Amino acid sequence: MVYIGIDLGGTKIAAGITNAQGEILAQASTATIAERPYKEVVRDMASCALRALEKSGHTIDAVETIGIGIPGIAENKAGTVIFCTNLGWSNVPLRDELQKYINKPVFIDNDATVAGLAESRAGVSRGAASSVFLTLGTGVGGGIILNGKPWTGAHGVASELGHLTLELEGIPCTCGKDGCLERYCSATALIRMGREAARLHPDSLILARAGSEDKIDGKLIIDCAREGDPYAMKVFDRYTRYLAIAINTIVSFIDPEMIVLGGGISMAGQFLLDAVREKIPNYLMFKAMPFGRVELAVLGNGAGIIGAAMLGMVLKEGESL
Repeated sequence: MVYIGIDLGGTKIAAGITNAQGEILAQASTATIAERPYKEVVRDMASCALRALEKSGHTIDAVETIGIGIPGIAENKAGTVIFCTNLGWSNVPLRDELQKYINKPVFIDNDATVAGLAESRAGVSRGAASSVFLTLGTGVGGGIILNGKPWTGAHGVASELGHLTLELEGIPCTCGKDGCLERYCSATALIRMGREAARLHPDSLILARAGSEDKIDGKLIIDCAREGDPYAMKVFDRYTRYLAIAINTIVSFIDPEMIVLGGGISMAGQFLLDAVREKIPNYLMFKAMPFGRVELAVLGNGAGIIGAAMLGMVLKEGESL
């Protein structure tokens, strides 16, 4: 048997066929064109999945389930997308609509949750009984895996770690609150801090390399910090302190065996990992307290497809918490 995984993004739809071990056998992609009616987007999701299936050499009879990762909140019992800002979706009957084209069991969850499941099943946290995945991109997404199973809570929002309050009366967030974790730990936050530093210190290497403030991005800031620019180092130190505080919060209420960092910022690799690992003990209840290993995600862009496909397998088996 094979599994269809669909990674639905604001700009791209990616679909793949995997085996039970999470190996991608074939994949296809197309533009989302999110401003269209949802029925047109779902039609293209189905078409993309069927193209991947044809490329894999399997027929529809070999498909066990379809899993979908979305940039929002889903309700699996009803098969609906409750809310998805990037697509402008609210209470969309995604399962019913997709089954008009492919009549197989459909399961839906947040994209960070499925990426965390992918790492748990086929990536760096494979074999860990519990893990938390943080995706450090435009925002901060979270995926919680307990006893090898995805946990999204009673109302589907338990993994919205990016919207934990990190600072009272802090920076306004797109969700409508102030001081959310993603305002301090996302790539967007790092860029904001870097641009502020460049504005205050026009002699910084950051501005010299960028040429103008609007060309400053996360990679440039991290590269300048690696090279020892004092202003970039100060920004990077502040950013990794916020990230260490966020990880301490996760340790305090979940105590997972592993915390996995993914998303664009994780491409900083060992430089990021060393800085965060060094700071975490400063925020623990006591500095010698054991805590879960912090590691970098390894599946990259394939995590969305793999995790979505594994979601279908896991939830059909009744393995979700």
